[in-house]
Amino acid sequence: MESLDVVVIGSGIGGLVAAGLLTRYGRRVLVCESHTLPGGAAHAFQRQGFTFDSGPSFYCGLADPTSCNPLREVLNALGEKVNTVAYDPLGHYHFPERTLAIYGDAKRYQASLAEFNPQAAQELQALTDKMLAIYRPLGSIPALALRADGWLFPLLAQRFPTAMLQMLPQLRSLGRSMGDFVDETVHDPWLRQLIDLECFLLSGMKSHETVAPEMAFMFGERAASVIDYPMGGSGALVDALIRGFKRWGGELRLGTHVSKIWTDRNQAQGVILKNGERIRADKVISNATLWDTYNHLLDDTDLPMGYRQKSLETPAVDSFMHLHLGIQAEGLDDLTVHHVVVHDTDTDITTPGNTCMISIPSVLDPTLAPEGHHVVHAYTLEPWQDWQRDAGYGAKKEAKAKPLMRALQKVIPDICDRITLKLIGTPLTHQRFLRRHQGTYGPAIAAGQGLFPSCKTPIKGLYRVGDSTIPGIGVPAVAASGILCANSLVSPRESAALLDLQRSKST
Repeated sequence: MESLDVVVIGSGIGGLVAAGLLTRYGRRVLVCESHTLPGGAAHAFQRQGFTFDSGPSFYCGLADPTSCNPLREVLNALGEKVNTVAYDPLGHYHFPERTLAIYGDAKRYQASLAEFNPQAAQELQALTDKMLAIYRPLGSIPALALRADGWLFPLLAQRFPTAMLQMLPQLRSLGRSMGDFVDETVHDPWLRQLIDLECFLLSGMKSHETVAPEMAFMFGERAASVIDYPMGGSGALVDALIRGFKRWGGELRLGTHVSKIWTDRNQAQGVILKNGERIRADKVISNATLWDTYNHLLDDTDLPMGYRQKSLETPAVDSFMHLHLGIQAEGLDDLTVHHVVVHDTDTDITTPGNTCMISIPSVLDPTLAPEGHHVVHAYTLEPWQDWQRDAGYGAKKEAKAKPLMRALQKVIPDICDRITLKLIGTPLTHQRFLRRHQGTYGPAIAAGQGLFPSCKTPIKGLYRVGDSTIPGIGVPAVAASGILCANSLVSPRESAALLDLQRSKST
């Protein structure tokens, strides 16, 4: 029987980050991925010469050595990097009454907003100042310092005393919602709607449900870093993590489905594959969602009943409708990469189909599409309920994709005549290919309504990473969860040594 230090279930960003760091620390690590493509919700796939991002479409701080992006820190630690290109402009927000150009640079964003609403621009500056007061001390502490045990604070106090002192006045703010700050600072109704939209894009929830530090990092990166896209898309980030993981001795098995986490007397022993093979490991890390881990990978009796029931009651963000298109690019020379379309400002932005996100990454990276074409990715929230593969499934897919097509027509009016390839994804698609509970993208734990579960579990030696363990549904959040987990599995001396090594390289 094969025996390892760590088995990681799933090759999402969180799992690959944890695996990569643990191999960097000298552990023997195996990643088991049931899909034939690595990357989880961030995997890339190809059809007819087009390369599509399956999930994430917005990135920042990948090429900035001072950025707080946890993924950048991990890639540096693994000796990897990705080529990037800056967004300029980042894109446009399309409301029924106006279109607003959005820039990664805070000053240009402020100026763009002032053209439409000087009062909103002034109030945004006041809100930005409050967010930067949170961001500065937090942003000066590398994500590589994160741990999920009692050694975290001694490490931070020893190596980052100034940041810790600066953080003291902000401690109360760390648990507040972004909506609290908006209520104190913003009176303009249009700006309040705009902040709700940006919170929704970041966390899947509006400002009063989004914790303030999440938005503080967005404001901080906008003010102090670069907003850049990885050449090759999300697949390039996944490939870089895998290269680094393998360089340090890790092993990745694709098409390897874990059916159960093997436990004995409340201790993780390893995993059992679908083919019956058992792989022994001292530690097991699940990159599956909270619900999939506790419902499918463990038996009902493996966890304390109360703990399991409470965990499974965690609310989940809805799934998405996705529209992947290959289109003819002739005459689209002034096209920008990102667009957000709100169809009706009198309807809640979280209503499925009302807010549509659009990414056209081939504007920045032409290699993603055949010559003379663009690749398009559009998506909007879509609940899991009432979806089933029956005789009406195809017609329902087309009907639910209509709000996305209407949104695209605001950006490219003749897009229907340009389409050469069309793929529609539903919550059932997400469940099938990503093996995610109801196709969700993570928990919907509102600010002040509870804490996110730790990477630790009641079972000794069993840990979790991914979007069920840390606020935010984006790449930086899940990368941070991988760091948090990996550092908690090694000694404080080991994690501090890697942190110091990386700090010395950056100075």
